[in-house]
Amino acid sequence: MPSAAHGELALFYISKLAWLLVQPSMLLVLLIAGAAVLFLLGRERAAGRLAIGAAVLAVVGGVLPLSTWLILPLEERFPRADLSGRPIDGIIILGGAEEARVEQTRKVHALNMAGERMTEGVALARRFPRARVIFTGGSTNIVLGPAIEADAAQRLFADLGIEPERLALESKARNTYENVLFTKALAAPKPGERWLLVTSAWHMPRAMGLFRKGGFAVEPWPVDYRTAGSADLLVPFYAPSEGLRRLDTAAREWTGLAFNWLTGRSDALLPGPKP
Repeated sequence: MPSAAHGELALFYISKLAWLLVQPSMLLVLLIAGAAVLFLLGRERAAGRLAIGAAVLAVVGGVLPLSTWLILPLEERFPRADLSGRPIDGIIILGGAEEARVEQTRKVHALNMAGERMTEGVALARRFPRARVIFTGGSTNIVLGPAIEADAAQRLFADLGIEPERLALESKARNTYENVLFTKALAAPKPGERWLLVTSAWHMPRAMGLFRKGGFAVEPWPVDYRTAGSADLLVPFYAPSEGLRRLDTAAREWTGLAFNWLTGRSDALLPGPKP
């Protein structure tokens, strides 16, 4: 068991560092920096090639709707669960929406672009007052000091009126794979129970694949859509930074889907709704 835990820790750090280097926005920086270094070394032709590569990436990834083409299939993959029929027994909210370091330092609530994970989670908790609520999220920082997402979430849920006796906080998970492991142990779901999974629509396929492989039957409740649907397929970005931000998000999800499938953590490359 200790060796397995050490292996998971090593894999976590390797994945974080690898993604830091290969994400599209960082690749753009590396291309520009490489071009500058080669130019200073007198290798103008090689520097020009890197500069052209950087320009192509900036235009295609930052202005053209490439990132929308990549993220839209993820967002459209899982519709929201039908809430009619049997009552909802539990609601699982994945972390990632909290700016835990800001909350910790400023002593204020701080949410990022995925903030709908929290607001929709609270809305569902009020809609189903007898359902258990589980939030799962630890610290994902590898350089800065630890800031636990669950601590920030606890304060937010309390201020929004979620009764503490309904709420369970999981504070060790560093990624979605660990979200599944630790949440299942905490929830101890019984046969026939209905559990909703609240996470970003573009993250839902990867999360559902992991939950299914982990033996925890959950129903999707996607939030945090980044597109308005197929109408955005031909819409360019007026701010290249926004296009690159979305490209980073989409590339990370597709990379994660491939990794989970190749390592056996998911049974499908792109999990979809069951019949």
